[in-house]
Amino acid sequence: MILADKIMEERKRNGWSQEEFAEQLGVSRQSVSKWESAQSVPDLNRILQMAEIFGVSTDYLLKDEMERKQEMVALAESVETAEKLRSVSMEEASEFLKMQEETAPRIALAVSLCVLSPVLLIVLAGFSDSHLFGISENLAGGIGITALFIMVAIAVFIFIQCGAKMNKFEFLEKKKIETAYGVDGMVRSKKEAYASTYNTCVSVGVILCILSVIPLIVSGFLTDKDYIATTMVGVLLVAVSVACYLFVSTGTVNNGYNKLLQEGDYTTENKKSSVVMDRVAGVYWLVVTAIYLAWSFLSMQWNITWIVWPVAGVLFGAIACIVKIVMKVDD
Repeated sequence: MILADKIMEERKRNGWSQEEFAEQLGVSRQSVSKWESAQSVPDLNRILQMAEIFGVSTDYLLKDEMERKQEMVALAESVETAEKLRSVSMEEASEFLKMQEETAPRIALAVSLCVLSPVLLIVLAGFSDSHLFGISENLAGGIGITALFIMVAIAVFIFIQCGAKMNKFEFLEKKKIETAYGVDGMVRSKKEAYASTYNTCVSVGVILCILSVIPLIVSGFLTDKDYIATTMVGVLLVAVSVACYLFVSTGTVNNGYNKLLQEGDYTTENKKSSVVMDRVAGVYWLVVTAIYLAWSFLSMQWNITWIVWPVAGVLFGAIACIVKIVMKVDD
């Protein structure tokens, strides 16, 4: 349809006569009649007025190829986009970053405790197998399992507390946001200042993970005694727990910046897949926990069954990649 047809159609759609419509525009009825019969063309100001009165875009009025249905779809999409955007003020952004900095070391500690939880059990199991210090298998298992559950319970308590504290900002991970004036600049400045700390901690953490296997490898060449091997496994886990602390504490803070800037893992596209990943993760880790406990209690080989967790972690990374690929294909 041409402009003349669209003016007539929209006028009739609203139930106005040419005279009534002319009054709203502040023009004569003859002018409206000429526009609708394509004898003349309204100026830009009149077109802007008509777009506002009709509740349509100027693109719809001016583009001959754009039909009413297309205009309605475009308007619906713009309204939907506006509704989905969650505004973040400077005060909210500052509060969020402060809370991230406070909870980051606690969350990192909880993760480290989970990694450390089987260490005592593994070391004591090695001592009991080698008949050192008069430690029996039952005593080693009792002390080790008790320590494991206490450390995991403390970690879970920390996770729950930190999660409850940060719950009000959960929308940053899942919804599209728009930030108030000055927020992006403030966050980007903080992120740049924190970059050296983040990169240093990540580098140290990676080096620790690489070096952590050296004591175990060396001891394997020098001796075949079980208690030395299990002790070296304990040393490996301690080193990994320190690395995890560095990764999580600095990564949590850095992710806070990315959430507000909608960068990295928190772009609009990644937020869509994160909703699906949350559901997948909930089921996945429940299944892993059930497998770990079932295997451990049935075999009573707690010094071996801990391997479930690193394997599950690697598999979860693969699952996360698959989910992201599938989500992109669907889009």
